[in-house]
Amino acid sequence: MPVFEYTALDIKGKTISGIINADSPRAARQKLRASRTFPVSIKEVHDTATIKTPRPFSTVGPFARVRPYEISIMTKQLATLVGAGLPLVSAIDALISQIRSQAFKKMLAKIKDSIVEGNTFAGSLALFPGTFSSLYVNMVKAGETSGALEIVLERLADITEKQQALKNRIRAAMAYPILMSLIGVLVLFLLLTFIVPNITSIFSDMNQTLPAPTLFLIKISDIFKTYWWLILIFMGGFLFALNSIRKTVKGGYFFDKIKLLFPRFGLLAKKIAVARFARTLGSLLENGVSMLPALEIVKNITDNKLIADAIEEASREVGKGQALGPALAKSKIFPDLSIQMIQVGEQSGKLEDMLNKIADIFENEVENSIMSMTSILEPVMILIMAVIVGFIVLSICLPIFEMSTLIR
Repeated sequence: MPVFEYTALDIKGKTISGIINADSPRAARQKLRASRTFPVSIKEVHDTATIKTPRPFSTVGPFARVRPYEISIMTKQLATLVGAGLPLVSAIDALISQIRSQAFKKMLAKIKDSIVEGNTFAGSLALFPGTFSSLYVNMVKAGETSGALEIVLERLADITEKQQALKNRIRAAMAYPILMSLIGVLVLFLLLTFIVPNITSIFSDMNQTLPAPTLFLIKISDIFKTYWWLILIFMGGFLFALNSIRKTVKGGYFFDKIKLLFPRFGLLAKKIAVARFARTLGSLLENGVSMLPALEIVKNITDNKLIADAIEEASREVGKGQALGPALAKSKIFPDLSIQMIQVGEQSGKLEDMLNKIADIFENEVENSIMSMTSILEPVMILIMAVIVGFIVLSICLPIFEMSTLIR
């Protein structure tokens, strides 16, 4: 499709310029007038290489502090303004004054300036890859091409809200067990390092053979009392080493593989990845992105290298003419239910709807699984803490009971 450079007046009478795709100059003028932009001059660009491609901005510093919920709110507000007929630049300008985050304000100002300079909205968003994902950019690009930007923005807002809601539910469900674990470890560390040695020091003056549990407790407490700083350094170094290994290619692949092999937790991680895959792929296909580019995008959002490799291999098979369902089934990573539903969607011609149903099903299963796991974890953690504290109390009380028996 030909590309045209234009100079026009917006609804406020401000001169703007940019580029637009259209079949002819007349179609370009009609497209601009439909967006309430009044063209002054239009000329075709024969060499697309002359179109300016701005360099990405660094997301280090203040631009790195934009939160997902801020993007979701901005997207929904922008969809409302654009749907009401406000030009894109004017809509972004209106949003800038309403946003509290200074970092986000600066970012949107740069995006607006980039659009005014003649770049597309998707290209301007791509300047901030640390904030706007490839999914976001490609869906906006599809919306601009199809002329349904407000619909795409509404869907993007819904996707962002659903993903954020799922993350919040997972965090809320896991917050109590993690907090209890940290408190329990801290209490045991303080007991063994500072309290137990003071109590067991009484037994050192006794000319009495101590029970085995008491001797074991004294040995453990002596180690903690003498080398507590070394234990803390070792734990910190161990966590740092694990994190460094995880960031490497082989290390990341190994940890992702272990993550999927864990009982219950592996199945949970797989369901989360499949739900994210289905939701994103369905939205991309609904908005006009073809299958192969859509698969290239979604493989980067699964947060698991094994699943990403399975999607990449499936993409190659789809490129050779195979259907998506059988191509994904070869990896034996995706659950059977998701494969069957994808095959039904392909056969019925309603793959997008089926992908959204898959996402709904697995998101509900993830939430139910987390609730059941946390309900089991809480009593198990209490039981473990009770056993450890009971052992400490018993180890201290046994010599006292023996002393009272000798006195009698």
